[in-house]
Amino acid sequence: MSEKKIIALDLTGCKGLVELHERIRIAFDFPEWYGANLSAFNDLMGTECDADEVIISGGDTLPAEFKEYMIKLTDILDEVARERNYYSALYSHIKPFSYRIEN
Repeated sequence: MSEKKIIALDLTGCKGLVELHERIRIAFDFPEWYGANLSAFNDLMGTECDADEVIISGGDTLPAEFKEYMIKLTDILDEVARERNYYSALYSHIKPFSYRIEN
């Protein structure tokens, strides 16, 4: 059995969306052409992310105006988890997915 792949996304002290998406790009090892928006994040989560688990930390340090944005980001992660976990029950080569937020 292969080792569990965990992605750690640390948002501590992040001040803007450009910085947030650069941290996402680096943590997820997305390509340089990553679009730096939630639509691009959603697309690449479905095609480029082979992680078994994502751990997000530092969200409690984000400015208040990020609250709605983070809800949308976690909605995407919820959908990825639903889809991957559904298919992992059907196909042995698809691994389950989870994420958690540590503040």
